[in-house]
Amino acid sequence: MHDIMAQLGIVNHHLGTAIGGQWLSSNGAILESHSPVDGKLMATTEATDADGFEQVVQQAQQAFELWRLWPAPKRGEVVRQIGDALREKKQLLGQLVSYEMGKSLQEGLGEVQEMIDICDFAVGLSRQLHGLTMHSERPQHRMYEQWHPLGVVGIISAFNFPVAVWSWNSMLAWVCGNVCIWKPSEKAPLCAIACQNIITPIFEANGVPAGVSCLVQGEAAVGAQLANDHRVVLVSATGSTRMGKAVAAAVGSRLGKVLLELGGNNAIIISPHADLEMSLVGAVFGAVGTAGQRCTTTRRLIIHHSIYEAFKAKLVHAYAQLRIGNPLDTQNHVGPLIDKTAVNAYLQAIESAKAEGANFVVEGGVLEGEGFESGCYAKPCIAEAEPHFKVVQTETFAPILYLLKYETIAEAISIQNGVPQGLSSAIMTLNLREAEQFLSAAGSDCGIANVNIGTSGAEIGGAFGGEKETGGGRESGSDAWKNYMRRQTNTINYGTSLPLAQGITFNL
Repeated sequence: MHDIMAQLGIVNHHLGTAIGGQWLSSNGAILESHSPVDGKLMATTEATDADGFEQVVQQAQQAFELWRLWPAPKRGEVVRQIGDALREKKQLLGQLVSYEMGKSLQEGLGEVQEMIDICDFAVGLSRQLHGLTMHSERPQHRMYEQWHPLGVVGIISAFNFPVAVWSWNSMLAWVCGNVCIWKPSEKAPLCAIACQNIITPIFEANGVPAGVSCLVQGEAAVGAQLANDHRVVLVSATGSTRMGKAVAAAVGSRLGKVLLELGGNNAIIISPHADLEMSLVGAVFGAVGTAGQRCTTTRRLIIHHSIYEAFKAKLVHAYAQLRIGNPLDTQNHVGPLIDKTAVNAYLQAIESAKAEGANFVVEGGVLEGEGFESGCYAKPCIAEAEPHFKVVQTETFAPILYLLKYETIAEAISIQNGVPQGLSSAIMTLNLREAEQFLSAAGSDCGIANVNIGTSGAEIGGAFGGEKETGGGRESGSDAWKNYMRRQTNTINYGTSLPLAQGITFNL
């Protein structure tokens, strides 16, 4: 892994604060990145101190004055080159993601592919930042609207997608003419350093102002600095609902803008009309992919009573086939949780579920011995539960799957909607009426609702995000670019008089 890190420009002790290609020394705390794969120390980096943060924000502001004047297609050309660089570095960066975060190599490579895909999307978007034209009620007047960049955009990303979520925000923000300050998770600082190293030569070759891409490192206090700084016009934050509420309160108090992607407690409804083999694949990958550490992880299966026992048996058999171990070994399905704190939360959730009366049909636990020295390998488990259980209502970032029964489709939708979170949802059915009911205004209340697809695995092009305690934000596709711009309505009078709207007269 040290060879891979060296090829990505990461040394054993790396400065963590960057303004373009300039790395700033810091008096901040030392951050250690230990791989959950084997517990080994990968490298250390420095948290951003107050002086470094101030330098970053000032440089970002100065860069914005220049970058916003670049034609959007020219900004898109820079992003196109970033996409090409990511293609070249896909294997290296995917391996680093897998080792530092713990997700399977296939998922690590898939995450880098998401970065490539959003680059392609953003390049096309750079020629499509359209506004509307409207007819004026006043003669010889023209009305239209246009979109302008916001300014400094702060990006707070989570450990589970240490590079993709940054790219969702930054690529769109850049083609829209903004500058970005990225505060990655303190649990995956090296992935962020690698990304900064990949894009810096491209920015320098194209004459991009250095402050267009900045990096700050640290724990929650650094994120709070972004949230409280009035010069940071938009803060895009991905993480827990608790964190999102704190960010929203801080940014809201200064009337700034937020884009929040927070917790999920996602469910799949398994209808008696479902293709059960296809449903099994969607349910198992959704529940155990990234060791249950996706915001779109399937945490609840709502199964019709007539097929409940049969589908439960399929699940138990499938879980017995799962291979847990080093995520860089492509034969393994499940890697480790991110750290011991996550392991403790997993164990506490299991105890809470049992205390409430849950029946575990596949038991959990932490693996020990050769290959599991980090202590972060948790066994995916399955519990029969009730919708009202407190633990079922709570998002636990771990591979715990709850089985729930239903009688009618209306009841199933009510159970699906009956949690505080509202990110992703799915129904497995070949019945058109059920599918359409699930997608109707009286159906799923989530930002993502799928038919015959699991809850996990969103693709670039569709807007990603959710409702309720998920925060209401939308990233990645569709018209998510509007988050990073301000709308301006323009009216032009090309006549020789000045008629007023609404027929008002004002004579001098």
